[in-house]
Amino acid sequence: MRQISFLAVIASFLISIAAHAEEAPRWELGLGVAALSIADYRGSTQRRQYLLPLPYIQYRGEIFKIDRTGAHGDVFSSDRVKLDISVNAGPPAKSGNNDARVDMPNLDPTVEAGPSLQIFLARDPVQDRHWSLRLPLRAAAATNLSHVQRIGWIFSPSLNYDTLKSAAQWDVGVAVGPLYATEDYHDYYYEVAPAFATAARPAYNARAGYSGSRLTLTAGRRFPKYWVGAFARYDNLRGAVFEDSPLVKKKDSFMAGIGIAWILTKSRSQP
Repeated sequence: MRQISFLAVIASFLISIAAHAEEAPRWELGLGVAALSIADYRGSTQRRQYLLPLPYIQYRGEIFKIDRTGAHGDVFSSDRVKLDISVNAGPPAKSGNNDARVDMPNLDPTVEAGPSLQIFLARDPVQDRHWSLRLPLRAAAATNLSHVQRIGWIFSPSLNYDTLKSAAQWDVGVAVGPLYATEDYHDYYYEVAPAFATAARPAYNARAGYSGSRLTLTAGRRFPKYWVGAFARYDNLRGAVFEDSPLVKKKDSFMAGIGIAWILTKSRSQP
């Protein structure tokens, strides 16, 4: 379970802040350390701090890539539109350590995967910066290795501004947009089954629909022998269909992380 927790947290971190560099090699591998501060779940008042090993992985293949936009496989790409397969992950939470979820089942690490359509609204190829609309639709599953539970779908359209600089400058990304999810997904985090209801925690069944809004900021820079990056993410749950769940103790959520990794080896070839 500890290994799965580590992988889920690191995957989320890397997808948010992985680096980009011009004339970069096809692949790079490295190792470093990451410091993270993450709420148990969106709407929880309790959070955890992690100091974890940070694998640095960059792969720039013709179809599959791991880069600053995450792990994805490009299905179609043109000057105006790109369709790829993207993945995401989320950390676990032990209910025994969370006041709102005491005596309820633990939250397992989650994995998400699905198609993502990116529409470029404005591009500056000289400065390598652009505005785009991203439309990712992902299927989600929760697992602790002994079992896998399907927990529905997430749709998170966002308006993005990205500036991808050379190795001598910082990459910066800003993304903002709403989130929507199916009932199964909301139930996984916010449902209170009758068996777990108490006087202070009444039974609750979540609905499908609006899941709040999100603002994400990322920054990263690749130096000749190491890489540094940071991210911050703010979620606003006001108006979400599960806003009145007894497990929602606050109407916003914040997570942040910073990492440094030393590049240990890389390929001689370029993409």
